[in-house]
Amino acid sequence: MSNTAPVKSTTPRILIVGGGYAGFYTAWKLEKHLRKGEAEVTIVDPLPYMTYQPFLPEVAAGSIEARHSVVALRRHLKKTTIVAAKVTGINHADKVATITPIAGEPYELEYDQIVVTAGAVSRTFPIPGIADNAIGLKTIEEAVAIRDRLMSNFDKASTLPPGPARDRLLTVVVVGGGFAGIEVFAELRSLASSLVSKYPQVTFEDTHFHLVEAMSRIMPEVSLKTSEWVLKSLAKRGAFVHLDTQLTSAVDGNVELSTGEVIPTDLIVWTAGVMANPTVVRGGDLPVEERGRIRTRADLRVGTEDEIVEGAWAAGDVSAVPDLTGGGVGGYCVPNAQHAVRQAKLLAKNLVAVLRGELPREYFHKNLGAVAGLGLYNGVFQSGNLALKGFIAWVAHRGYHGLAMPSWERKFRVVWGWWNNLWLGRDLVNLEAVQNPRYVFEEFAARPRPAAPAAEPEKKAVTEAPAQKVAASR
Repeated sequence: MSNTAPVKSTTPRILIVGGGYAGFYTAWKLEKHLRKGEAEVTIVDPLPYMTYQPFLPEVAAGSIEARHSVVALRRHLKKTTIVAAKVTGINHADKVATITPIAGEPYELEYDQIVVTAGAVSRTFPIPGIADNAIGLKTIEEAVAIRDRLMSNFDKASTLPPGPARDRLLTVVVVGGGFAGIEVFAELRSLASSLVSKYPQVTFEDTHFHLVEAMSRIMPEVSLKTSEWVLKSLAKRGAFVHLDTQLTSAVDGNVELSTGEVIPTDLIVWTAGVMANPTVVRGGDLPVEERGRIRTRADLRVGTEDEIVEGAWAAGDVSAVPDLTGGGVGGYCVPNAQHAVRQAKLLAKNLVAVLRGELPREYFHKNLGAVAGLGLYNGVFQSGNLALKGFIAWVAHRGYHGLAMPSWERKFRVVWGWWNNLWLGRDLVNLEAVQNPRYVFEEFAARPRPAAPAAEPEKKAVTEAPAQKVAASR
């Protein structure tokens, strides 16, 4: 037997934390830029797909099939090792990450380069009732649940007489007037309007839509004039926007506002902010800035302008990347898909450059504009002083995001779905029961009869004991 120790591989090991927008694009581009055998790439995420988050409002409205708005990691990352797990600890001093798989025990994984692209989660406040009654809009599962809840509520409301219980089912409250909030608010209003025609028991006036925004305006990404046009458009469609208003309670679904108004509802959608994934940020030793994001340089290496954390990279919503254009909030790039995908593409190039002893480039991207869908055939587009509204902006919205969807396979599925809906109409199938798929089977499944209780042994005659004593005394 040989006593020679196995030779450790010298191939650099790249660990990507998170398979969302930035993580997927980093791995995708690394596969194109790396030479054969130049590095080993591993991506860790508990979910087997990347979610194209700009499509979530349309998924919630039933305008896009849920599966078409996600990208399967294993289908499109052919040279990358994919691990279904969470990274629950990063010890960059020793270049070791703690991997907690979806099945099995946690283990440690060594790496040479780490790319943190763990994204963001909904940021909420300790408002009574929110944690128990609201739902966010950061995942495909949330978007599907919102769609199915609204459709189920129409089914229930159609069986009830007019009254408070019926009004609650037909009332929707969205919290947050940014792009995500306005888009899902408008899309759900559009969905409800199309549902009304299918329910003779429900009229348009029976449906109530409220958006709550703490600021004095909505959509800060567009001009004030454009945002005012959006408000007027929503008002014409029977939607109410509460500006300069805060939500103070949502206990039992009763939304209490700072104005004193109380809105009973069965559907509260929370879009009032995001925060960097705390599981990854707090579970590691990488530097973090005051807002809880990983401190990142303009070349997408972790660190500051004066100090570099060797072997560590970050991009997307989990990172605080300086905005060299000067237009970012607080001097940093805002957390959106536009920055995430562009940062990821540059990060892949920079990482390969560093592996080859070359210098990385700094990230510089000037926002070209903002586009939003406001329901079928209605949208808004802003680029500098140019503003488009209505149908042409809606076409621009779909055109931009159709092209931005990664891979031709996914582009085709999305566009084909839009084409079908154009001629066949919106798909109104409600699959809320899929969240409890065994209910029918359980209701009618035969079960073994309970075992009969064991019979108690017969009691012996009372006279038996004294007789035995007499016999024993003889």
